[in-house]
Amino acid sequence: MPAPVDWKRAEQVAIRFASRHPSPLGGDLSSSDFSEITRIAEDRVETTTGLRSLLGDASVRIIDRDDWIRADIASFQRLLDPVIERWSASTKSRGSGNGVAKRVSGITAQVAGAEVGAMLGWMSGRVLGQYDLLFADAAAEPAVDDAGANDGAVYIVGPNMAMLEQRFGFDPEQFRLWVTLHELTHRAQFTGVSWMRDHFLGLVQRTLDLADPDPARFVGAVREAMRDRDAARQRLRDGGFVAMVASPEQQAVFHRVAGLMSLLEGHGDVVMDRAGADIIPSAPRFSRVLQERRRRVNPMGRLVQRLIGLEGKMNQYVAGEQFIAAIEAAGGERAVDRCWETPDNLPSLDEIRDPGSWLRRLGIEHAGPRVA
Repeated sequence: MPAPVDWKRAEQVAIRFASRHPSPLGGDLSSSDFSEITRIAEDRVETTTGLRSLLGDASVRIIDRDDWIRADIASFQRLLDPVIERWSASTKSRGSGNGVAKRVSGITAQVAGAEVGAMLGWMSGRVLGQYDLLFADAAAEPAVDDAGANDGAVYIVGPNMAMLEQRFGFDPEQFRLWVTLHELTHRAQFTGVSWMRDHFLGLVQRTLDLADPDPARFVGAVREAMRDRDAARQRLRDGGFVAMVASPEQQAVFHRVAGLMSLLEGHGDVVMDRAGADIIPSAPRFSRVLQERRRRVNPMGRLVQRLIGLEGKMNQYVAGEQFIAAIEAAGGERAVDRCWETPDNLPSLDEIRDPGSWLRRLGIEHAGPRVA
């Protein structure tokens, strides 16, 4: 049975969309521009958080928009291929592998590929950096330690960073360090906390295991969303259309993933500002400009962000920062370290929104407000 997503079609459409984004003037950024920045950033992250990767020193790869698209598609395939094979076997066992079904599936795969491609093409002009835990690049094998652990990849999308530097007159050295601090914080979280990587991938795998292509289940989920529209709207804000039509069991896993990502994204922003406070005087301006850039999206773009879950991701930054501010008010500047002790200490999405419940659960006196 053809794949539910035509990945080649997705890549073609995404690269076509990416070509419409403006290009910076002058020369391209190179990985060598970031060698010293990476060393400084990694040391600063360790000093601020106490976390350092157990898999060795980091390296930052400078890529263009097309490379970012290809890397993300490769990671998607790595995640989804086992699910696709399972769905294919299920379809064959139900006797639906006839010629008509295959032709319909092929058309659907092309449409899905075009939709994924349009999304990635649009995002390729906005993303600055990314820590890709699921790194899968056929052209450049990921770094692997003696135990076979993949340390992921830290990307900087050179054209997007250069465009912002030129457009807003950012100091390149300060801006590049500021962004690198955030991405290396994520690497430290996933490879400096011994259990974090496996825990996160386990949640992702659980989400995929619960995926069900049965149209009847999908229709039932839509009906349920129509019956409780307030709850459906909240799920849409949290995780996009997929979360809105998720089953109760899927929603429980989504909540665990959303709680974890809110913590990690908020922590990344807090560390980014603290670790560079004395050497990045322009950091407050960088933050203001990027926040305004996120808000300055036309209504159609805002709808797309909501449907694909990007709005939820942006909300994670805010909610995570508010959570950390609240727990620090009660437990001190390193209160978040309790989260790294065991997966049981991680906050749920409800606890992210109500830090007092997390503080009470861990026996820390609460002094902070409820997060909206």
